[in-house]
Amino acid sequence: MVKKLFVLFLIAAVFCFAGCEKKETAQGPAKVEKVEKVELVVWESTNGPDEFIRQAGEAYTKQYPNVTIKFVNVELGDSVNQIALDGPANVGPDLFAAPHDRLGELVTNGHILPTANPASVSAKLLGACLMATTYNGVQYGYPVSAETYALYYNKDLINEGEVPKTWDAMLTYMKNFKIQGKYPFVMDVGNAYYSILFTTEGGNRLFGPSGTDTRNTNLNSPAAVSGMQFFQSIRQILNVPAADINTSVADGAFQAGNAAMHISGPWNVMNFVNAGLNIGIAPLPSLPGETSPAASFSGTRVMFVSAYSNHPDEANDFGAFLMTPEMQQLRANITNTLPAVDTPINNPYAAGFVEQLKYAFPMPSIPPMAKFWDAMNAASANIWNGADVKKELDACNAVIIATN
Repeated sequence: MVKKLFVLFLIAAVFCFAGCEKKETAQGPAKVEKVEKVELVVWESTNGPDEFIRQAGEAYTKQYPNVTIKFVNVELGDSVNQIALDGPANVGPDLFAAPHDRLGELVTNGHILPTANPASVSAKLLGACLMATTYNGVQYGYPVSAETYALYYNKDLINEGEVPKTWDAMLTYMKNFKIQGKYPFVMDVGNAYYSILFTTEGGNRLFGPSGTDTRNTNLNSPAAVSGMQFFQSIRQILNVPAADINTSVADGAFQAGNAAMHISGPWNVMNFVNAGLNIGIAPLPSLPGETSPAASFSGTRVMFVSAYSNHPDEANDFGAFLMTPEMQQLRANITNTLPAVDTPINNPYAAGFVEQLKYAFPMPSIPPMAKFWDAMNAASANIWNGADVKKELDACNAVIIATN
């Protein structure tokens, strides 16, 4: 009887071995059925990120033939609202790209799963990206790129040695600029993504040092008021109303060769290069009384695993795959973004942004951040147009805090 049971056990083991394979995934060993075909739906934007997902998906499928990747276009700015509709209806993605500052909203509403292998992922990440994807001590998602903005300059209009290292020097340069029909400097003055840099004097940070103080934005602190008063003074030289110098106008002026300097991010590198510009990229000028480059927002683009996914294991594994050095270089080649992990990339325009990242801080990801943009965008435009700085910042703070 014992011998018969032993034979039956061996037969069962053989069938189990024949029907299963052990796959070494980006997370570690996992058992998956050979016969199971999995299609992962991934939401991403067009104009570069889409091609990255397609090529990364093909590379992943070569390693794991049972898994195919289907790209679906949902733009980065739309994915958080869309997952709230499509996820519960079971027509959503397995993974979707979203900016890290929406993390608190996604977690609070139960739309995403925690990172499956946080120790392994966090060991690879840049510090800013790790901070950006951690909420209440829990890590979420798989960062695929980091970004910040820096100071572009047109080498045909300004020599490298003339590029201002301080905002005081910038004002002096602007006052002395004499090239007819050209601007010395442009930026989107009504965009809080950029204007926030003027509030960071002395380590002042939105929602405090860790970006989690829901009681006070620090947007109306003495440091922020002083910095935004300096911002307002630039209008004396760049005398253009806020409505007439938005992102498209500022980008267009620089791209057309009509501005010596411009603040923008790595997403514009190829636009400017393809326009025939001879560009350089430097860290931001330092604020009055400081020596280090002004602090900028840093953003982390994250692939989040949907809480509604039918294939969370495979989705987590593909997310981790996107963080490998090979995939990070591929993304940099296609999109000119910076890596989210500590790995060198071959990109001649990356150095200026990488240097600025040392002084950048992650956009806070707490829920009140959802109200920050409209409030601070309006305050920035009004201040540029001559409104009382303290009153505008007090009102901005009140609007954001009142939503808590």
